[in-house]
Amino acid sequence: MVSTPLPEPPPRLWRNPDPKRHYDVVIVGSGGHGLATAYYLARNHGIRDVAVLERGWLAGGNMARNTTIIRSNYLFDESASLYNHALDLWEALPAELDYDFLLSQRGVLNLVHTEQEVRDSRRRVFANQLNGIDAEWVEPAEIAELCPILNLSADVRYPVLGATLQRRGGIAKHDHVAWAFARKADEMGVDLIQGCEVTGFQLDGDRVTGVETSLGPIGADRVALAAAGRTSLLTDQLGLRLPLQSHPLQALVSELLEPVHPCVVMSNHVHVYCSQAHKGELVLGAGIDSYNGYGQRGSVHVIERQMAAALELFPIFARAHVIRTWAGTVDVTPDASPIIGPTPYENLYLNCGWGTGGFKATPGVGWVYAHTIATGRPHPLNAPYGLERFTTGALIDEHGAAAVAH
Repeated sequence: MVSTPLPEPPPRLWRNPDPKRHYDVVIVGSGGHGLATAYYLARNHGIRDVAVLERGWLAGGNMARNTTIIRSNYLFDESASLYNHALDLWEALPAELDYDFLLSQRGVLNLVHTEQEVRDSRRRVFANQLNGIDAEWVEPAEIAELCPILNLSADVRYPVLGATLQRRGGIAKHDHVAWAFARKADEMGVDLIQGCEVTGFQLDGDRVTGVETSLGPIGADRVALAAAGRTSLLTDQLGLRLPLQSHPLQALVSELLEPVHPCVVMSNHVHVYCSQAHKGELVLGAGIDSYNGYGQRGSVHVIERQMAAALELFPIFARAHVIRTWAGTVDVTPDASPIIGPTPYENLYLNCGWGTGGFKATPGVGWVYAHTIATGRPHPLNAPYGLERFTTGALIDEHGAAAVAH
């Protein structure tokens, strides 16, 4: 018998360097936002003396735990501009990063079940169209063509009265996205340092000059936080209280199935969203657990209600088996919109408060956050997202545009 030689192992995706004692920029958090920020600092601004510090493993936090949905159909001008910039970048990234992260623009349906939702959703469609975002209102007959397995019977608790549709929306493979950004950032000289927990900050008056870590002190000209649900644990060490609450957010996947679900379906009223991953598993998400916490686990009743909602919309899933459930830790602001910009401490920058919307914004926020760090001034797209809006009252209330309401 002739043995088949084993394939050559793939080349490394990135180095695992020891940290230097000083960097131009230190980014805390190696999720999608931290990695995209490092990439755009190097690509757009030529700043390559950058370290991305991760307390665990690269992209092991919310980036590994989200439900992979990409869309830009948000209501307000500020949100629409930022998320649509991200969507434009998403479409070019596979070629730019030379990495197939399985971007699938299969369309996103947001179902409506009440007359008030009809009015609100049509308003959002009109606002999207005015902002140049592809958005349509579709009636039940067209929904049946777009997603034949959806239960559109009138004889149910909450009949489907229509839906908004963004055809450019879809999904991407989240871990591949992280690896793509990490590889390119590493190629440009960025240090990706895993197992390095930030335990404090170095200060000179009101100026941040570096961080204390489990691997020793690291000086920095600028420190940028991209730590999602753990952001407030870091800023508490500075006495900087942020308008954030951290909650668990759960999801689940089924066993592998043949292709049956052709698009992404969301229902705010029945309270579930569902897509089918490339390998075949159904991916389901719902709302956040109501209690505050930093643990990556959640409550059983949320999963139970999530499955009940999914079966109400998709009776065909009744005999599918759940393979696993998991949770991330999301940070939610009072207006369900992020905070991106400087802080009262000189040289310290914030990117947090994304709630359930962080993954879809990954390249867009990386672009504008890198600009803010490099120039010391907000990019026009993130200028409305500063901390000062919570004192001026210029809030960007996107609770209704979340996948399911916070």
